[in-house]
Amino acid sequence: MGYSGVRGGQEAIAAAERLVREARFGGSSPWLELDQITRHLNLAVDRVSGEGGLWAPDLAARAIRQAQGDLLEAAQLLRAHRSTLPRLGYSLPVESAELTVVRRVSPAHRNPPGGQLLGRTDDYTPRILETEDTGDMGDTAPASHPSPSDSAASDAVSRSGARDLAAGLYEQGLLAGRHRGDDPEPYDITRAPARPGTPRSARLSALARAETGSLTHLWYVNAHNPLRGGAEIPLELRRGRLPLKVTHPHTGRPVTVARCPVTEARTVRSTDRPRPGGSRFDLGYGLCFGENEPKAVAMAGLDLLVHRDPHTEHLEQKVLIALDGPEASGFLEHLKLPHYVDFRSTIERVQAVRAAAGEAR
Repeated sequence: MGYSGVRGGQEAIAAAERLVREARFGGSSPWLELDQITRHLNLAVDRVSGEGGLWAPDLAARAIRQAQGDLLEAAQLLRAHRSTLPRLGYSLPVESAELTVVRRVSPAHRNPPGGQLLGRTDDYTPRILETEDTGDMGDTAPASHPSPSDSAASDAVSRSGARDLAAGLYEQGLLAGRHRGDDPEPYDITRAPARPGTPRSARLSALARAETGSLTHLWYVNAHNPLRGGAEIPLELRRGRLPLKVTHPHTGRPVTVARCPVTEARTVRSTDRPRPGGSRFDLGYGLCFGENEPKAVAMAGLDLLVHRDPHTEHLEQKVLIALDGPEASGFLEHLKLPHYVDFRSTIERVQAVRAAAGEAR
């Protein structure tokens, strides 16, 4: 079904596509190379990889370039490409304690075990637009190799383990346990739809692929609800590379085939409600691809909120369904397609109702 008012039919559609290609390839500026995107727009690449559910920086850069910077469209392109790839096997579970840490901060502690490792961040600098393109990093240029003290700090943080802070609260009886006695297989949201009532692994998978802006907004409006007893406190925020392990086809032993950059967050929230565990902290968890600290923190917060209030405001349903960027944008895009038959039938129903109401008078 097409727009009968548009002259030319397929020729008009082809001409519209040519205009898009001219916008992508035309102009006097040089072609944007993939390494320029992956190197200088790395946060956009990380976001598209996470929302597309495929860690492939070069493919994510291609998607960003094809989508002309539209990150939602780029995530859709990457997810569509992912669906055409064969599934060769499954990776093995790994402990986040194996994370090679490049940044680790604990807002809940002044001097946590292993210390604070600020890493690369602009959290402590003013957000001021740079209006001059000097092309010179000046005094901000990092050393070509990490200093011995930096390496020692990273090793110390890695050795301290990801669970020390949470384990300390648990040993003091201050942290409510969320561990299950069994060990169910992770829910694969790429093979089966995730709906309310699915395991926590489905919720965490959906949050990891959620559109970052929508996820942050949903967390914000729910975390600042006075009825929820105040915002959570990040217990630990870490960034680094996590080993990807598979079973060797000949030896049967686990082998590391890659190291994937991830961001991990744990948040805690206390409660005075008269409920089981009401005098202890609840723990939320978030892990996502690449360098995306806002997403990891908001993800941990929503994981905690759904656990605390599973029946409030249908929050779990929003987490599982409403945060998927490609799905939401796909529904929006389809509204631009022809709907004149639906619109005409709606007009006829409204006219019939108005006519019936006039006769009744």
